[in-house]
Amino acid sequence: MRVRGQIGAIGAFILVMAGAAASVSRAPDSILYAQGQLPGVEPLHDSGQDVTPAYEGWYKNRDGSFELLFGYQNRNLKEELDIPIGSSNKIEPGNPDQGQPTHFMPRRGWGIFTVTVPKDLGTKKVTWTLTANGRTNAIPASLDPRWEVDALNEVTSGNTPPTISFSMGGPTGQGPRPLTTTLTANMSTPVTLDIWASDDFKSRSRTPRGEKLTITWSKYRGPGTVTFAAAKPKVDEATGRASTTATFSGPGDYTLRAVANDYSGDGGGGFQCCWTNGLVKVTVTGGSTR
Repeated sequence: MRVRGQIGAIGAFILVMAGAAASVSRAPDSILYAQGQLPGVEPLHDSGQDVTPAYEGWYKNRDGSFELLFGYQNRNLKEELDIPIGSSNKIEPGNPDQGQPTHFMPRRGWGIFTVTVPKDLGTKKVTWTLTANGRTNAIPASLDPRWEVDALNEVTSGNTPPTISFSMGGPTGQGPRPLTTTLTANMSTPVTLDIWASDDFKSRSRTPRGEKLTITWSKYRGPGTVTFAAAKPKVDEATGRASTTATFSGPGDYTLRAVANDYSGDGGGGFQCCWTNGLVKVTVTGGSTR
């Protein structure tokens, strides 16, 4: 097990919890706590809670630049939140829009996006701030050596992230920095979402658990509701193709996220490797779907 990867995983949890300070309340030791609840921490709620950004760590690109890897913790069990770019969802310094999501699924989102920073960043910090349900949380990210992760190679097993493409034989992507493509759609017709995925099927375990290769779709940005025929379509073992459709409740510009996971699962099972992000930008036109 690589020490720095472990530190990054633990540190990400610590930073998420640090952002929760505003929601912590004291309680008598005699209180019995429900499953998933820690002493001194508010019970879980279906809705009405905040979202904390999480810094997962950083890794180096071949050109000498770096990727800062972010996720989040939506403390709601059921409520999906939309937080538009602006004072309530910003990255500083620079342009407040640096590719972060504006739609937040319930619970923990691992390795959702990266911010590319130059090789001369030095000791400067990049901060992501989120305000939701009346509470503001911010997380700083830097190139502190303790936060270095291996998002493209889990060295104990040689495992690497799945490789994806949005067209057979087309451009490929691997790792958290997303492969992107664009589509146009009309509200009257569900748009088809195809993805081709492959993997080395390596695992830290001699008897790996879970599915060996999965694709999961979710809304990343957009003004309306997105309904997937299958949010987790089956990957054809022979071709590597996974196909589903998406329907939109209203016109506008949307971004959909596809994440390809291997045996290591969400967030690499705490090792910050190995998964791959893909983003599909969809321009939706037309009237009612009725």
